Amino acid sequence: MYRFLLTPRWLGITVFALLAIPFCIFMGSWQLSRFEDRVATHRTDEHRPDPARQASAPLDSLLPVNLDTSGRQASATGKYGRQFLVPDRVVDGKEGSYVLTLLRTDGGKALPVVRGWLPHGAKAPAPPKGAVEVTGSLQASENSGTDGAYTGGGLPADQIGIISAASLVNVVPYPVYDAWITLPQASAGLKAVPAAAPPNSGLDLKSFQNLGYTGEWFVFAGFVVFMWFRLARREAEALRDLELGIVPDPEPVTVVDGEPAAGGSGTDEAAARPAGYGADSSPVR
Repeated sequence: MYRFLLTPRWLGITVFALLAIPFCIFMGSWQLSRFEDRVATHRTDEHRPDPARQASAPLDSLLPVNLDTSGRQASATGKYGRQFLVPDRVVDGKEGSYVLTLLRTDGGKALPVVRGWLPHGAKAPAPPKGAVEVTGSLQASENSGTDGAYTGGGLPADQIGIISAASLVNVVPYPVYDAWITLPQASAGLKAVPAAAPPNSGLDLKSFQNLGYTGEWFVFAGFVVFMWFRLARREAEALRDLELGIVPDPEPVTVVDGEPAAGGSGTDEAAARPAGYGADSSPVR
């Protein structure tokens, strides 16, 4: 009864199922491992000293930014240069703009410094002149997935949508650090921008999305198994009915002007006609 499983059609279906099941299990296990990593990071962070309370260190000694250095107090010296606004940023539930000023360090590279936040319509104060020393919370460069990041075009020349070296090197003629700092004490007329948690750390909404994806992939694997057995059972039942002479009733044929309508078949009509009767339904003599 199950010899049909050796036909090319069913061999293809079986191979597809055998490939789909381990793929779904692999993807589910991968999503689960990502969630477990976030849980482990969250537990580690609970016992880690507050980065903001650790002693400040030179900027270069804390690069590149990682889970251990994000939020640490980084210090640098130089002169303030070009200034930008970063629009559509929320602080304390209110929308406004970050005031981002590039600090030209003694080494020639520029460090993006967020001097504070101001509401829409307010004028950003000018940065201090001359050599300055700044100390602020170190942050990793933003990307298109960062909360508040603006990825659309059409911004004025004095605004940028994402705080990153990749976006700033296109508007300034000197190299930019792949990091930025936010000052704990804002300038007059500005509000300090709190440091953000490192990306992909802690238990946030994204981590629970990984857990949800885990369940989805395992459900997909079970669905593939279920559908294979369902299709195989239906095929076997259909073949058994044919062996017993059980065939489905013929489809009704619509006759228009004495001829079968489109989609109809004279053969189907003859099969449905009672034995001993002609096409006009009169007895055959």
